[in-house]
Parts: sequence; C-alpha cells; structure tokens
Amino acid sequence: MFDKILIANRGEIALRVIRAAREMGVKTVAVHSTADSDAMHVRMADESVCIGPPPSPQSYLSVPAIISACEITGAQAIHPGYGFLSENAEFVQIVEDHGITFIGPTAEHIRIMGDKITAKDTMKALGVPCVPGSDGGVPDLATAKKIGEEFGYPVIIKATAGGGGRGMKVAMNANEMESAFMTARAEGKAAFGNDEVYIEKYLTTPRHIEIQVFGDGKGKAVHLGERDCSLQRRHQKVFEEAPGPCITPEERAKIGKVCADAVAKINYIGAGTIEFLYENGEFYFIEMNTRLQVEHPVTEGIFGVDLVREQILVAAGEPMSFGQDDLVINGHAIEVRINAEKLPNFSPCPGKITAYHAPGGLGVRMDSALYDGYSIPPYYDSLIAKLIVQGRDRDEALARLNRALGELIVDGIDTTVPLFHALLQEPDIHSGDYNIHWLERWLAENMAE
Repeated sequence: MFDKILIANRGEIALRVIRAAREMGVKTVAVHSTADSDAMHVRMADESVCIGPPPSPQSYLSVPAIISACEITGAQAIHPGYGFLSENAEFVQIVEDHGITFIGPTAEHIRIMGDKITAKDTMKALGVPCVPGSDGGVPDLATAKKIGEEFGYPVIIKATAGGGGRGMKVAMNANEMESAFMTARAEGKAAFGNDEVYIEKYLTTPRHIEIQVFGDGKGKAVHLGERDCSLQRRHQKVFEEAPGPCITPEERAKIGKVCADAVAKINYIGAGTIEFLYENGEFYFIEMNTRLQVEHPVTEGIFGVDLVREQILVAAGEPMSFGQDDLVINGHAIEVRINAEKLPNFSPCPGKITAYHAPGGLGVRMDSALYDGYSIPPYYDSLIAKLIVQGRDRDEALARLNRALGELIVDGIDTTVPLFHALLQEPDIHSGDYNIHWLERWLAENMAE
C-alpha cells in the first residue's frame, strides 16, 4: 500500500479522496493555485504545495508542476479526481514514466475511450450495443447527407473529440443537415482542435443510463448497477439517482454483465462508467468515462462501498474487496448538483459565503468544500456541493431530499437550490416519468432565461 498520495484536483472531490485515504492510513498531498490557498482541501491534507497562479493551465493543468510536487513531497501515486487531467492519456504516460502510480486506468485505455469513434468500435467489438450510425468519421457534407437518408432523420452530428455537449448538433431533416454538419465541425475544431465528426441516429425520447464498472487490471471486473442521469441542462447532468426508476432487475443484470465482461476482456483497472441512451427497452452505447464520476456517491449509497478506497487498493496492486455476488442493492439514492449560479440564466455567481449550514440526519450526505467565510474563486467550475440522500425506496429518498434542501443554508451567493425545490413539486419527478429532454422543456416553460 502507498504511504502517500497526491491529489491533482481541488474542491469537494479532493476532499473526497483525502477522506478515503485517511481511513486507509495513507497520507495525502494537496496541490493548489494561489486562488485556493485557503481552500478546505488544502487545510485537510497532510501536506500542501502551491503549483501556480489561478488560471488552470498554469496550475491544475500544469503537468510539470504536478510532477514536481510529487517529487518534492515523495508522493508515490496521483489521484486525479474528475475533470482537469483525469482523462489525459499523455499525463498518465508522463506520470508512469516518472515512476509514479496513476490511480486510474492505463494511458492506452484512456486514449481508446477518449476518441468517440475508436471507443464505439471497441465497444461494438466487445459486444456492447451501440447507436446505429456512421462507420467512423464522416469526411464531407455529401457523405453526411447519404447517411441521413440511409438511417432516416433525425440524426445527430458529433465531434469525434467532443465532450460536455460541445460539437453536437441535431439535424431533424435533410434541410438542416448542412448547417448542423458545418457547425458541429467548426465547434469541434474550436474546442478540441479536431474537426472530425461522426453521425448517429438521434433518439427522440431516450433516458441517460450509465453503468458503473470496476476492474482490477488483471481480467476481473464487476458492475455496480446503473444510474439514471436523464435530468440535464445543455448536456450537463443536474440530478442523478440509483437505481434507475425505469430499469428492471432483468435489464440491469443483462446490461451489467455485458459491461463487466467487456472491461474484463481488456484488463481495465479502476472505476469506469459506460454511458447509454435507453429507449423502448434497448441500450445504445454513447461513451465511456475512464474516471470517477461526479455522481458516484449514489452508487456508493445503494451498495455500501467506497469506490475511492477501491481505486487506491487496485492501483497499489491489491485485490478488490468485493465480487459481483457481494453487490446487492439496498434502497434508493439521489444526488443533486448545487452550483454557484444565479437563476434563471444560470450565470456563474462566485463570492464570499457569509453563512453555511449543511443538512444532516439519517440518509443525508453532503459533499462540499464550503465553509463560513470562504470566498468561491471565479476561475473554476461552478459546482460547489453535492447533496446526496438515501431512503428505503424512491419515495422516501425524494421526501428526504426535500427535507434536506430545506435545512441547507448557503448565504452570500446565489445557488441552484431553488431549482430543486421547484422540481420536487412536479408530478413527473415523483413518478420518474422523464427523459433527457424533459428538463430543457420544463426550464423553457417555468424558468425562461
């Protein structure tokens, strides 16, 4: 087991890793920009190293600075959290070349799954069901139009190197193809330096279902059920739950085994999430995230496992502490992402926290780096907290979420908490009857920007 690990991240996810490591008796090193010198993860770690000024490219994305921090402190491994360098294959390779362990998948697996076309081809070969679409990149508009005619409209054009909703455009009919195709290419080029796109059949009323997988890197892997992440705004998740309200035990077992078998065949190591669109009882692969997800706590809640602890264990060469037969669902869990944003236009709202009180009680977990007097810097993602609740069933979890939101106090800034108060008044939320388009439509009707 490692004596000391460095956490190449900030905020609540850095705290999450520190807590797991501390329970394991592993010392931690926090890295931080000058803007985060008074951040909670810096206070809680055993050691801290300032790695640069506020802009991410000069601090949290600075590979030389992070490697230097490891060498200075003697950290034997790096946990990347999510975002920043967590899915950067070049970074992983550099880490390994310096004799440091990366707590996560191999550079090769990150590289394969980071390219949407390669990922789809790989998953198809491993027996994972995929959305019908083009075989590889689409070179020109004429080819795009032929594909649209072949599969039938609507279709979605996606940047090969895309993510976070960028480089994605829908063509509802042939007349919209040229504009959608050219825009997706331009966005892909601007955001990722790559204008290659591919085309898939556009599903009209799908849910977003993701399967949590975990491998030991030696050919053994398990699945930890699914999460429903269908409530999204601009392709960004805001409300996640496990298990999915629309998935049957038979569907869960079947798709879970397909996913676990797939990652076992490639000797995948650590946590990963295979994401699907789900419609009319069918699953269609869209991408794999080769890291810990923001919403991992809902899976931890219903299975009673610590995914970060398992990441550290297998990275150190230890066996997983559970097998597939040990993983039994207990209850229902929901997470809401609380952002420092001003409604109704969701504009960033950094500033000083004048009062903070986290909710508590049975079945309530608050993952946050906030504290009274803390000033949220304007340089990073607006996510400031994750409120996770668990109940014996979905109704109890929803009631607990309503109660916990009522206890939460975050004064001094605007947050997205009022959004969740409003959503909990909606019958569709209580029935679980929604898809990936539901929230956008609801916002247009109830919270116009």
